[in-house]
Amino acid sequence: MKIAIPRERRENEKRVAASPDTVKKFVALGAEVIVEAGAGETSSFKDSDFEEAGATIAADEAAALKDADVVLKIQHPLTKEEGTDELALMKKGAVLVGHLSAMQNREQVAEYAKAGITALALELLPRISRAQSMDVLSSQSNLSGYKAVLDAAAEYGRAMPMMMTAAGTIAPAKCFVMGVGVAGLQAIATARRLGAIVTATDVRAATKEQVESLGAKFIMVESEETGETEGGYAKEMSDDYKKRQAELVFEHIKKQDMVITTALIPGRTAPILITDEMLAVMKKGSVVVDLAVEAGGNVTQSKPGEIVVTDNGVKIIGHRNVPSRLASDASSLFAKNLFNFLNPMIDKETGNLNLNWEDEVVLGAALTRDGSVIHPQLTEGGN
Repeated sequence: MKIAIPRERRENEKRVAASPDTVKKFVALGAEVIVEAGAGETSSFKDSDFEEAGATIAADEAAALKDADVVLKIQHPLTKEEGTDELALMKKGAVLVGHLSAMQNREQVAEYAKAGITALALELLPRISRAQSMDVLSSQSNLSGYKAVLDAAAEYGRAMPMMMTAAGTIAPAKCFVMGVGVAGLQAIATARRLGAIVTATDVRAATKEQVESLGAKFIMVESEETGETEGGYAKEMSDDYKKRQAELVFEHIKKQDMVITTALIPGRTAPILITDEMLAVMKKGSVVVDLAVEAGGNVTQSKPGEIVVTDNGVKIIGHRNVPSRLASDASSLFAKNLFNFLNPMIDKETGNLNLNWEDEVVLGAALTRDGSVIHPQLTEGGN
């Protein structure tokens, strides 16, 4: 079995879908790994690192993908309209695995089927215990939450912890985290480590204990509504809940120095959590980091790839692809997720990949098979 690792070509993408460690593990299982020259340069992995791990270095992407049975990628392939038709470089019958943003690129999923590619999108894995080690959303969000606080601290013009000096005492910064998933929990932990006073909110009441275990205070609207789907994701709330939440946040946000927003709803535009009215009452010099900016944004005035300063001096940070800002660690974790997904399905005697089509993990991630789109959310009648 040949596994190809091409260089990622999308804008702002510095990660790579393999690390020397996972290459070594795949080779030990009998696979032949081909890495495109320079694929790991922006993740601090040299070609020689991959070679020492047992990989073959291909001169270009076409050479890497030409005979590959499995193609591992961070993001979905480029299209002809985007400059390079990466799908056309893959052979019929190849297995494509990565974070393919399937719900946002439904037309491309149909192209996978047309090309005879078996595509598996790891962002759609079911949230079960067995799939935790394969969960690219969690591994990357964890880093995003950490980096969001560092980005906020870099733009904030004051110190974060309380400092008692001979010249006087500096009060600790107040940090408010909105959305307590993996990114939010890491943001809380990081802000606490840096000395901030942290509060957090989420539509899921079950997160209260997690927030408090990290030393932060939990605030939320009292309601009988549950903000969690059966799959463990946050869901959109009623208009009444949103109104009461907005009133609560409006009063709380006036006193905050930093706000980190992390709320995402799978397959839908991110919910607005911070409105123009809320921004208008925030303190001059305060900072907001919108981790959902690429999904429409949690903040009305955030812009992808920009740091916006409001009329009253609030900075709104909207960096794109935050995990890629920690490319080496993000690549290593993503690569391990991919290995953990494929490892159970690699025949230990032949080294070939045998997808188990009765496995709920495979079925949850599978987009296409035998020339057809098969994922329930993408077939006719799917949401």
